[in-house]
Amino acid sequence: MSNKPLVYFLCTGNSCRSQMADGLLHALGGDRYDVRSAGLEAHGLNPRAVKVMQEAGLDISSHTSDVIDPELLNRATYVITLCGHADEHCPVITNPEVVKWHWGFDDPAKAVGSEDEIMNQFRTVRDAIKARISLFLQQGH
Repeated sequence: MSNKPLVYFLCTGNSCRSQMADGLLHALGGDRYDVRSAGLEAHGLNPRAVKVMQEAGLDISSHTSDVIDPELLNRATYVITLCGHADEHCPVITNPEVVKWHWGFDDPAKAVGSEDEIMNQFRTVRDAIKARISLFLQQGH
């Protein structure tokens, strides 16, 4: 068991937003954090999320899509939901020391249009998550 702060990113399917946040905090936060991600359900890793992360120089292709682990949830330092559905349906956190935040981002998997338009939505969400994680790190969490 690590003594690094555990950051647990949650979304509905653990396929896009939480996977990107996981990869970005690993990259930007170095080895300062134990980073995990999960979903209310496991929808599988979205190939477009993998592709936009590769464009940013990050490989998340080995990530797995996991369902929320109550044990991790209650020993996390930070539980961060990335969509309203996960925020509203997050399992009860019984440990009062866990800090729970909601950072809402649009679901890029619901984007419609041409492949370029859909990929641009994935890039927009990736960049918004990156900016929010950068702020998290600047604030010294």
